[in-house]
Amino acid sequence: MRRFARRGFLGLAGAAGISTAWTLSGFSAAKAWGAPAFSGDPFQLGVASGDPEPDGVVLWTRLAPTPLAEDGRGGMPELTVHVGWEVAEDERFRRIVVRGKQKATPELGHSVHAEVTKLRPGREYFYRFRAGDAVSPVGRTRTAPAGGAMPDEMRFAFASCQNYPDGFYTAYQHMAQENLDVVVHLGDYIYEGSAQGSIGRGHLPAAEIFSLADYRIRHAQHKTDPDLRAAHAAFPWIVTWDDHEVENNYADENSSDPDQSPEEFLQRRALAYQAYYEHLPLRRSSLPHGPDLQLYRRVGYGQLAEFHVLDGRQYRSDQACGDGLVVPCEEAADPARTMLGTAQERWLANGLAASKARWQILANQAVMVEADRDPGPGKLLPMDNWNGYEPARQRLFDAVAERGVENLVVITGDAHASMVTDLKLNFEDPASTTVGAEFLGTSITSGGNGSAMDTRGQEWLAANPNMKYYSGLRGYVRCSVTDDEWRADYRLVPFVRTPGAPVHTDASFVVEAGHPGVQLDTSSAV
Repeated sequence: MRRFARRGFLGLAGAAGISTAWTLSGFSAAKAWGAPAFSGDPFQLGVASGDPEPDGVVLWTRLAPTPLAEDGRGGMPELTVHVGWEVAEDERFRRIVVRGKQKATPELGHSVHAEVTKLRPGREYFYRFRAGDAVSPVGRTRTAPAGGAMPDEMRFAFASCQNYPDGFYTAYQHMAQENLDVVVHLGDYIYEGSAQGSIGRGHLPAAEIFSLADYRIRHAQHKTDPDLRAAHAAFPWIVTWDDHEVENNYADENSSDPDQSPEEFLQRRALAYQAYYEHLPLRRSSLPHGPDLQLYRRVGYGQLAEFHVLDGRQYRSDQACGDGLVVPCEEAADPARTMLGTAQERWLANGLAASKARWQILANQAVMVEADRDPGPGKLLPMDNWNGYEPARQRLFDAVAERGVENLVVITGDAHASMVTDLKLNFEDPASTTVGAEFLGTSITSGGNGSAMDTRGQEWLAANPNMKYYSGLRGYVRCSVTDDEWRADYRLVPFVRTPGAPVHTDASFVVEAGHPGVQLDTSSAV
């Protein structure tokens, strides 16, 4: 892997005109705007909450009266704005329990990340923001249960891959009507390319994005979608990224463009990471520092479950064998190769072993199971997901088995398809120990309408006996987790290229606590 010294980055950043908001630690050199008078509604990008804890959540908004302004500033001046926020027990805000103020600075795109505390565990709350005379839409959130509590149930949904030109976000419209405690987004929140599509939702800017202004506009464009805003406002989210938040198939400091040097790519990555932070409900612990952003973390849900949120992009080895779908070469078997980086691998193994939660959930970007595409005796494997990092996957599975980790469930995005599988300690042996289950969720829109079955699905099911379900339609996965059982409902829509699609449960699967194999739930209508 090519390496580049981070200490040289700030000099390059200055030379390239890159924003250095991460060096400010919240300080803004901009003067305060004493009496803000906006040219339009500054809350057009909506509101969101995230990373719930027993005593609070992080609340997010971004001031942008002109969200798609070409300079990426959202129609805001180079002035700091004091934004008020308040949290109440009721939607009409008659019982306000806590309020405060947060600075929205031009250095961070006038985004707000208010870390609220002093709330009660396992409770529903409502929140809103004020800036000048403007009042935001009302959002609903929920705190996590107390650390020692065993709640009766946790209900959540997970989603990924929302390519704006590929379709309408109808799945989010339906998700917003669900009864959920939290939503997990597993990456590809935006796409960096120039695609315009054919349904009137072409990317802005209409070119591949590279500058901070470009990335801000692209994120803002996504937030103009009312269904995405509704899903954010309805539940707290736990987010992680994949590749398209920066560039397709990048790996650590390595661009997929052979003409782009590590130095040039780190500059681009820094801008993309900053825009990502500016537009999502992340805590100050994830404030970017140059081309680095601390994203992997844990979010607990009492003693019932713990989310181990992974970052499979920032620290990985470069893809083996030239990337793509290939017969694995010798490089892919190199034990020095890593998907998560040494520190995150250790963090994950130790955290799984130490957790006292009933269910261990890996919020994972890319397919983990061996996903052979060759139904014959050979193997044809994709190098961009865990199949290209087999030694790292084996280290994880060995740690799970050796440390006695039970009730491991991996939730996954990226592949634009739904798939359910058992995870085997040794994929060469179908009778090998099952160490966990993996639920792959399809895209929100990426890939267009899709179909119930396609060539990849036929190949996967023929070549991998541990796989139990496949669909190429769009949607999300709704999960219900209790002390005894995990239930996953595949909520799919028949089309996305036109609005108005209905949603249906295509299939449901169950994992019984203490019995890691996945079973089809035949008791429910599909």
